[in-house]
Amino acid sequence: MTSKSKPLPLELPSPRSATLSLSNAWRLRLKGLALPVLIILVLECIVRIGWLPSYQMPAPSEIALTLADLAEGALWKHISASLLRVLLGFAIGAGLALVFAAWVGLSREAEAWLEPTFAGLRSIPSLAWVPLLLLWLGIDETSKIVLIAIGAFFPVYLNGVAAIRDIDRKLVEVGQMYGFSRTRLVRRILLPAALPGLFTGLRSGMSLAWMFLVAAELIAATKGLGYLLSDGRETSRPDIVLAAIIVLALLGKLSDGILAGLEKRFLAWRDTFNGQSAED
Repeated sequence: MTSKSKPLPLELPSPRSATLSLSNAWRLRLKGLALPVLIILVLECIVRIGWLPSYQMPAPSEIALTLADLAEGALWKHISASLLRVLLGFAIGAGLALVFAAWVGLSREAEAWLEPTFAGLRSIPSLAWVPLLLLWLGIDETSKIVLIAIGAFFPVYLNGVAAIRDIDRKLVEVGQMYGFSRTRLVRRILLPAALPGLFTGLRSGMSLAWMFLVAAELIAATKGLGYLLSDGRETSRPDIVLAAIIVLALLGKLSDGILAGLEKRFLAWRDTFNGQSAED
């Protein structure tokens, strides 16, 4: 007579552990704010006591007043114009990069045809594209979006190819052993294994999209954050220049945070080392 083994009870996280996890997350966020706050306080003191001339480096309080004035005026028009350009350029550049990365990553023949050309193109500086795009596409939105797409393309492409090539061969062999079709092999093994590298490329591509946006708007634009930077330079208003830089930094951090949140959600299955705090 055999005795049936009782199933082990599920261990649910206690409310106390959930509260501690939440408090640790907020503590980490506060630590991230400590350095910017310290820099602001130090700059405010240095400018106020006269160690830095205000016409070169305005006090942070003056920059805050400039931001408030801009927010009541045309700031939102500049933000919306730049945001639309970045989103369109990033979507086009990243979408094409994922297609070519999958093709080159899965085919040595495609790599032989495409990789030398892509290696040459990605070494061209961003500003070198500007006069050519202006000659070809004019000064309207198309040239700006194409320049941003070029900036987003290469980091997504490079990380995508590397992510596919770094997939463990044993995983593919297991899928083939179980008789997976090519579509199922891609969906169940290749794509999940490549996702970490793909998200790294997407986040790098997004940051470069913001950089290429400024290059595009500094040359030929009548609105946008790059135009605001140029306007502040031409009118000798460093407070406007710094205000535009702060807005660009905040928008870049926000877009990167959205991609990081998507990465955390889609890769929740990973059991990886996330580092330990000094208190552990």
